[in-house]
Amino acid sequence: MQTPLFTAPPSTGILRSCSKEIVMKAQKPGLHPRNRHHQRYDLPALCQAHPDLQGYITLNPLGEQTIDFANPQAVKALNKALLAHFYAVKHWDIPDGFLCPPVPGRADYIHHLADLLAGDSGEVPKDATILDIGTGANLIYPLIGAHEYGWRFTGSEINPQAFASAQAIINGNPGLTRQIRLRRQKESQAIFHGVIHKNETYDATLCNPPFHDSAESARAGGERKRRNLGLGAESGLNFGGQQQELWCEGGEVAFISQMIRESHAFARQVKWFTSLVSRGDNLPPLYRLLTEVGAVKVVKKEMAQGQKQSRFIAWSFMDDAKRRRPF
Repeated sequence: MQTPLFTAPPSTGILRSCSKEIVMKAQKPGLHPRNRHHQRYDLPALCQAHPDLQGYITLNPLGEQTIDFANPQAVKALNKALLAHFYAVKHWDIPDGFLCPPVPGRADYIHHLADLLAGDSGEVPKDATILDIGTGANLIYPLIGAHEYGWRFTGSEINPQAFASAQAIINGNPGLTRQIRLRRQKESQAIFHGVIHKNETYDATLCNPPFHDSAESARAGGERKRRNLGLGAESGLNFGGQQQELWCEGGEVAFISQMIRESHAFARQVKWFTSLVSRGDNLPPLYRLLTEVGAVKVVKKEMAQGQKQSRFIAWSFMDDAKRRRPF
């Protein structure tokens, strides 16, 4: 159930003409209740699903089985095992140098998006159509959403190598061709234009936008990750990420702002537009822009995975009655 939490005070200029902002709290801190990854990894079961994972298992100082999360190949093997064991994905791979996504956190976005849609219809829709902006080489959101809810996805992608990788995943898994399709974004400055076709409709869009505002910022982020893992710069480990995945001019605020501006042109074709926002202090300018473009409903959903806090925002140009009606 969605509970109104607050309306921004008039002095901020945020959401003056929008509906009340809503925060949907999970039942308890941490992952969504329907998320399959609340427990510690069952490594024997995961090795059965993907035997190659066995080669990356080590013992920690307590004598417990674990994997070396500083090893990108070990993390990739873990992802293959998780996707095979929990989501029936028989073939999954990504080229070297691309992001290897954390499956539990990506699943959380999908489950909270399901709650958002259920707030309109009274139940999670079984035939929802979802547009994944920048689906990436890993195709992670469509894979999870198609398995968990039977949704149909269109994944947009601008990078030719990422597009080919995502298509190979679809082709390698019987049945996915009926649930997931890809669409090339040919314009480097466009997000929805060229991807959403005339007379096409979607229940929601989702996006994990590039966070950094420059290549230098992205490199610094990679160095921080290595330091946090106790590695030196000489380690040579590549944690992955292409330019389009990691940074864009102006960072995530600029990217999401462009998304908001373009979304107005598709106000009658999409019920909910959504995007992850990595930093909470990036929200105020986005709220102001949503007011300017005439969004009638704005929702913020807080999420958590361990100590990591994240959130997504959702906005709609349709009132509650219109969103409840099928296209």
